[in-house]
Amino acid sequence: MADLREIVLDTETTGLRVKHGHRIIEIGCVELVNKVRTGKTFHTYLNPQRKIDPTAYEVHGISDELVADKPTFSKVAEQFMEFIGNSNLIIHNAVFDMQFINQELTLSGRYTLPMHRAIDTLLMARKKFPGSQASLDALCRRFNISLHAREKHGALVDAELLALVYIEMSSGSQGQIRLDASINRAINLRNYPYRIFEASADELRRHAYIMKLIKEPIWMKSDSA
Repeated sequence: MADLREIVLDTETTGLRVKHGHRIIEIGCVELVNKVRTGKTFHTYLNPQRKIDPTAYEVHGISDELVADKPTFSKVAEQFMEFIGNSNLIIHNAVFDMQFINQELTLSGRYTLPMHRAIDTLLMARKKFPGSQASLDALCRRFNISLHAREKHGALVDAELLALVYIEMSSGSQGQIRLDASINRAINLRNYPYRIFEASADELRRHAYIMKLIKEPIWMKSDSA
């Protein structure tokens, strides 16, 4: 069975609307293979060739001065497309980012990306947790994922956080041990080799015998008891 490769992607922009001429100023991508982070990333700041809206600056803290000497999208388009390859894109609020990415691809004379390549974690969260907040911050809090590195929005930081959230929503918390919950640090056992030890027939018989000796198992009691 072939490995499943997915790319978690986030962007920062000069403003909110493509139709108002806003552009991408940062792209961050994180590679997953079989729902495990490989450590491979793609990250770049971009010169949008226009001013950044003050309201956008308040969100991400990226200034006109910071991106003035950065490459335009067309200069990094080949590298970006090579990194994402044919993999599905994991994006929070996919419509927003895909509009901006496809605008940049069009302006650089390239084919656009079809929406079916995007897996929208915002929609996943709303379906999985109806009625609950579904922002990236809220999902990180739900899964005890530390936000200490996120003073402001940033494409690579947010892509890293989203990768953790997506793994949790896709496969739950199996394979993880939580340590030092006060600072929300976690070790992901999926990143380490492990072996599965199955119980022998004798061990299963012993287990069944012990279970019969327990008259009132606590797990059979109701919460209201």
